[in-house]
Amino acid sequence: MGESRNYDKIVNRDEITDAAASAFADAGQTPPEKYIRTEEVLDGVVVGEDESYDLPVVDMVRLLDPESSATEIAKLGDACRNWGFFQLINHGADEAVVQQMKDNTVQFFNSPLESKKKVAVRENGFEGFGHHYSRASLGKLDWAESMILITQPPQDRNMEMWPTNPPSFRDALEVYSVEMIRLARRLLGFMAADLGVERDALLDAFADKRQSMAIHYYPPCRHREKVMGITPHTDGLGLTLLLHVDDTPGLQIRKDGRWFPVRPLPGAFVVNVADILEVLSNGAYRSVDHRVIPDAERGRTTVVIFQEAAVGGMVAPLPGLVEKKGGEARYRSIGIEEYIKGNFNALAHGTRFIESLRI
Repeated sequence: MGESRNYDKIVNRDEITDAAASAFADAGQTPPEKYIRTEEVLDGVVVGEDESYDLPVVDMVRLLDPESSATEIAKLGDACRNWGFFQLINHGADEAVVQQMKDNTVQFFNSPLESKKKVAVRENGFEGFGHHYSRASLGKLDWAESMILITQPPQDRNMEMWPTNPPSFRDALEVYSVEMIRLARRLLGFMAADLGVERDALLDAFADKRQSMAIHYYPPCRHREKVMGITPHTDGLGLTLLLHVDDTPGLQIRKDGRWFPVRPLPGAFVVNVADILEVLSNGAYRSVDHRVIPDAERGRTTVVIFQEAAVGGMVAPLPGLVEKKGGEARYRSIGIEEYIKGNFNALAHGTRFIESLRI
């Protein structure tokens, strides 16, 4: 999430979206069989509400302050090494841009189904609005509505899939995607300092690479022990930035064999290490499993940005970090396009492609 999912082609997508709309209309009704995933939901212990724990919090203001920067960089590094996730406060992103993205996302999901279906996922595609099957879940459906788009670079966009309802949505997407590039670059500079590599080495790996966005709405469900918002997974790209449109919880992170619910902080982004960044860091940073469980009473809406990365067209450890290990790379190098295909195929079978790259 960060939230991404295993996208597969959709069959009878009109039937699926119509059935989804019917199922989501009443939070109290028993979910249809195609959504029932009780064994998956109950797989693993969830940390209780009464147990004290804190997902790492990183403060951008402290990162930028010379007097506190070193301490905060150490907190950032510890979060990336031990959790793979953190909440970023005082992030400095333009609040008007963020609010515009929130408002348009809410309006999109509140629009009539027929309007949303105008940008429905097409056969053999993955961009657009719709319900996405997960082969790893034996054809079961996620308890969610989703819209997936490639947002950067501009020449890679499929504008036919960009919604025109609400009318300001396209502008919101454009401005927000640029703002997230800026935020990612600020964070990556501090990650480079923590890893002990040249700042430009890490920034260049992300510069001018593809960015994609997923917006999700998880309707409430009083039978939350039966349905899954998103199945457990790691994110396959480089860095993930998640914006909570509301304060409804649902994201859970797996650590030491247990699920830790994320308690959203007001105004914070949830940031997580994805698989390519784990490779770039030569295994120093961790990309970890996470999932979404819908809330019993409240809907949950999120906007998720995924930043791709590569070194000279390759998914490979940064040379500076390999040198620090005495020339020992912990992952084999692979071309970015081959990596994307391999990752897609692995997700479709419920496995992690990154495991095949370990040396």
